[in-house]
Amino acid sequence: MGIGTGDLTGVKHAAEDGIRLALHGVDHTARPTWKLNETVEFYRDVLGLPLVHAITARGWGPPGHHDFLHFFFDAGKGATIAFFYYIGSERPEKYAPEEHHFYFATHTAWAVDSEEELVTWKETLEKRGIQVSPYTRHEILESIYFTDPNGYPVEITRRLRDIESIDEVDARLTLQAAMDVESEARAAGRLMEDIDAVWRRKAKLVDAYKEDAQ
Repeated sequence: MGIGTGDLTGVKHAAEDGIRLALHGVDHTARPTWKLNETVEFYRDVLGLPLVHAITARGWGPPGHHDFLHFFFDAGKGATIAFFYYIGSERPEKYAPEEHHFYFATHTAWAVDSEEELVTWKETLEKRGIQVSPYTRHEILESIYFTDPNGYPVEITRRLRDIESIDEVDARLTLQAAMDVESEARAAGRLMEDIDAVWRRKAKLVDAYKEDAQ
């Protein structure tokens, strides 16, 4: 498959060719598991998500690729939660769960439509013996969190409101401020220090935006 370097030198922006690419939701997420029985039991029997598809294959691609199972659980509206089980392999140490926010940042948030559904998820999982986080509200979402047998974080979330045009403006100014501060920090050979620098730069961009809007 190959791994990119992250260098964007020479890469064209979308505005240059006029072609608009679009996504239409999530088809599936996929992660490796070295706990086949526990993973199936958790998602199918504890969470109650139907097992809808499985692929078996010999190793393919680069040398050393293991034979594998690739199986999928129904996550609603056509999306699935998928896992790879690499036959005859053991989990490398670098894939071990960590108690660190860097580790928990990699996750998928699965949607429910109402507060009642979110409450049902939390109360039902707790009665089934799963440790679930408190309800957490952040901006336009309210969520609960728990981990599966692999240590992977799972988020169940509901929208508190629709995204509006002012959200796009705010996001654009926030990210522009952060990118400017990061660029200046890199040029000075240091890391961005704190969120306050972003807020100060954003305040200037907001003032400029207001002046242009008048």
